[in-house]
Amino acid sequence: MSTEHGSTSHGTRRDRGMFRTKTVEQSIRDTEEPEHELKKSLSALDLTVFGVGVVIGTGIFVLTGKIAKQQAGPSVAVAFVVAGAVCALAALCYAEFASTVPVAGSAYTFAYASLGELPAWIIGWDLILELALGCAVVAVGWSGYLRSLLDTAGLHLPEALAGTHDGRFGFDLLACLLVVAVTAVLVLGMKLSSRVTAVIVGIKVTVVLLVIVAGSLFITAANYRPFIPPALPTAHGGGLTAPLSQLMFGFTPSHFGVMGIFAAAAVVFFAFIGFDIVATAAEETRNPQRDVPRGILGSLAICTLLYVAVSIVVTGMVKYTELTTDAPLADAFKAVGHPFYAGVISFGAAIGLTSVCMILLLGQSRVFFAMSRDGLLPQFFSRVHPRFGTPYRSTVALGLVVAVVAGFTSINELAELVNIGTLFAFVVVAVGVVLLRRSRPDLPRAFRTPLVPLIPAVSVLASLWLMLNLPAETWLRFAVWMVLGFGIYFVYGRAHSRLGSRLRGTGRIR
Repeated sequence: MSTEHGSTSHGTRRDRGMFRTKTVEQSIRDTEEPEHELKKSLSALDLTVFGVGVVIGTGIFVLTGKIAKQQAGPSVAVAFVVAGAVCALAALCYAEFASTVPVAGSAYTFAYASLGELPAWIIGWDLILELALGCAVVAVGWSGYLRSLLDTAGLHLPEALAGTHDGRFGFDLLACLLVVAVTAVLVLGMKLSSRVTAVIVGIKVTVVLLVIVAGSLFITAANYRPFIPPALPTAHGGGLTAPLSQLMFGFTPSHFGVMGIFAAAAVVFFAFIGFDIVATAAEETRNPQRDVPRGILGSLAICTLLYVAVSIVVTGMVKYTELTTDAPLADAFKAVGHPFYAGVISFGAAIGLTSVCMILLLGQSRVFFAMSRDGLLPQFFSRVHPRFGTPYRSTVALGLVVAVVAGFTSINELAELVNIGTLFAFVVVAVGVVLLRRSRPDLPRAFRTPLVPLIPAVSVLASLWLMLNLPAETWLRFAVWMVLGFGIYFVYGRAHSRLGSRLRGTGRIR
């Protein structure tokens, strides 16, 4: 067809090498090939449940109290609003792209249509890192909650199977088994995955509402004073452990005070990671132009509201200086003499992290599938199961890798790599919206980001600022992963690109 050989006015007229773009029309046609066609079964409600399911996790059960104690005091609620606003700017850009290019792959697919093949590869490679590490770390966190519950019941795992922690090396059997289990659910179909997620999210949100309603009965107004504690300089180590902004500009971050709110926002941003996963399921949505924007914006709004409410309640129950950092919500109820609620919260956290792990693996497998379908990764992984309509090969392969990583991973600096990867994706999507508006103003857009290019520009600046607040060593690790990605692209991806084959007329398309 003319679009395949670049003779159309919509798309690339010639092979521009690393920056050749894939037209939106071609992206959509690729989804209709029988061996690559995903089953469409999701609604706006399913997508919203996915969004809430992945965002409500360790952030609300752990991060709320930790940041209140160490960074912002009671004003942690404001920090959640700031972080939510940064995510909302990105969400508006994601919503336009997802309604215009309803294809699996999220930011990877969006970048392919607007920035070109190499930028698309880099953002896809970045997303694989982000989602794989995120899933592994969440699985390890889930294992910790479950071991705690088992210990309470008098059941103890052998140390060799209890994971790596406290300087002791071991294999985390529970984390590995969780990843294997959610992999099986994802292979069996998106509708089953959405039903399982809906049940888990129902339990999780019920526990969160329990915290808000029951906890509000134990609020002491004096605990809110001062709402914004006096500012104190943040003690960071030197060299690569310092935030990049400090090394570049000599700016020393502070905790507490007004600036402490923004420093806290850079940290609590972790709590919002995952809403963009909704965009990866666009191809499996019955009416993506309408439902994907609703799922993205709806899940983000619900989660922000819950985060703010929980942070207000927990800092009202216990003075922020007395909050614990491991299980602040559960310990807050213990502090006011209600251990039963503490047990319910611990149970809800363990159940809730199951859905987070599932949806992170879902997003990763869809990005990998999209890259494989485009030939940038081996096309063996882009085959869809004839019965279940899921990318079973990529799901199983990635599930096994993540299961092994989770078995041997301890929770430490990996979370910061997840954060920088997400923010990088936000930047690419915001830039892509502006470029696609200029190159393809004719495309039907069921949802349009308001105030373009202002909103995308503010989104880029806000994301970059949060990235600069991450340690320099995180940037270094991220750079190493990106260099590895460049190597794989030039060794394999560029030569096997289906788009490149079309533009060269080689016919090497399967």
